[in-house]
Amino acid sequence: MFGYEFFIDPERCIGCQACVNACAECDTHKGVPMITIDYLDRAHSIATVPAICMHCDDPTCAEVCPADAIKKGEDGVVQSALKPRCIACSNCVLACPFGIPKMQSKLELMMKCDMCYDRTSVGKRPMCATVCPSQALAYVPPERIERERREKPVNIFQFGNQTVTTKVYMMLPPEEKALAVDVVDFMWEKEIEA
Repeated sequence: MFGYEFFIDPERCIGCQACVNACAECDTHKGVPMITIDYLDRAHSIATVPAICMHCDDPTCAEVCPADAIKKGEDGVVQSALKPRCIACSNCVLACPFGIPKMQSKLELMMKCDMCYDRTSVGKRPMCATVCPSQALAYVPPERIERERREKPVNIFQFGNQTVTTKVYMMLPPEEKALAVDVVDFMWEKEIEA
């Protein structure tokens, strides 16, 4: 599907998990979903966001793989580890700034969202984007997003001093140019009683 891009809009996610179930049905995933639904601030809200591989321009997961098992295609899609090469060391799991790769212990293999490569490579949309009722996950031409959404697609993320550019876009308020992620924002603080 030439000219299509992947967009995530956290404000539209309703936590229904249709994407998780559809992902598990993808032929290449062996019944294991490669997407999760995360709570943004579980202590104070029920707001959720789908977590998929962002397909980084310079994928840290591939850079830290000692077996050279993780490959990025010419189309920018970062694949799951190659079974014959993966040594199940979990370096990729620890290195990903988005926390996406998962080690499948039973298979001794790292698996992650590959944007339903078996589908997108033959002109179909990823499974999760076909079933999302609120369009929190959308695989559409950028012109459609520009025309139909008030939010702006951003694919630049700031993790401290590290800037990560991705193939997948996150929908943010129009004034935002990048999404800054600070681990301290997600640490739990115990309330001190006076």
